[in-house]
Amino acid sequence: MPDILSAPLVVEFPFTRSLGPVQSAFLTGLRERTVLGVRTGDGKILVPPVEYDPVTAEEIRDLVEVAATGTVTTWAWNPHPRRDQPLDTPFAWVLVRLDGADTALLHVLDAPGPDAVHTGMRVRVRWAEARTGAITDIACFEPYEGEPGGSAPHDGEFADPVTGIVTPARLDYTYSPGRAQSAYLEALAGRRVVGERCPSCLKVYVPPRGACPTCGVATDERVEVGPRGTVTTFCVVNIKAKNLDIDVPYVYAHIALDGADLALHARIGGIPYDQVRMGLRVEPVWSEGSRHPDHYRPTGEPDADYDAYKELV
Repeated sequence: MPDILSAPLVVEFPFTRSLGPVQSAFLTGLRERTVLGVRTGDGKILVPPVEYDPVTAEEIRDLVEVAATGTVTTWAWNPHPRRDQPLDTPFAWVLVRLDGADTALLHVLDAPGPDAVHTGMRVRVRWAEARTGAITDIACFEPYEGEPGGSAPHDGEFADPVTGIVTPARLDYTYSPGRAQSAYLEALAGRRVVGERCPSCLKVYVPPRGACPTCGVATDERVEVGPRGTVTTFCVVNIKAKNLDIDVPYVYAHIALDGADLALHARIGGIPYDQVRMGLRVEPVWSEGSRHPDHYRPTGEPDADYDAYKELV
């Protein structure tokens, strides 16, 4: 039996967004050790605040300062904190209804163990020493035995308000390809491209999926295609990706390999980005020791006629 292939993969990108007046006031308030909510038309105070009433969809901007103390409404213990979580020691995820609010805020509670946590316990905000205008300005919640606080109107005005945030998104996982993709990857390591033909519609899929997405039947007939192909469509990339040592602008394209009925995507090199075009004939370029093509470059052949690849655009 062949070895089962697997590889760690990471999908990571920064999500940048601008803030409206309510979210701006909320995050700026956290920077100033102030927790703001917003009052709805029926008098409920929502924390964290939203800019539209979840019931009526009406715009709401009536800001209210609530207390930095509150009550745990529900919780779950996390015995093994992961990278970039708020605390690096075991903690509880908690929903806290702050005094003066009608909804609960999700955050973490610093507690010595699950026996020290219960629904209804009183807690307060522990502020981060360095605050920038983010939910992490609340370092965590901690147990509290004092009196409940209240709420008061707030104009939402602060010096130097926060107008935008960058939220990192990251997914770590281990990928194990199946039979069809393992054969495809092993062929690439030998500088060949192998797909699979559907026994019903006779289409050749590259990369193979182990089953025909059109007919729904298993595929096991391997077919070597390419290595040359035709650019069917493309885009020009103008934003440099993190940890990718490629100068911008560059072109990423869908390429229909000769003999394949599904276009794969790859980078185009060896030609100025503004000269890449639909119908361009290309071939793979392998780097020394690489298990897959680094990019595709022009072959010098005449461009393919549109009718030859229009079904793959």
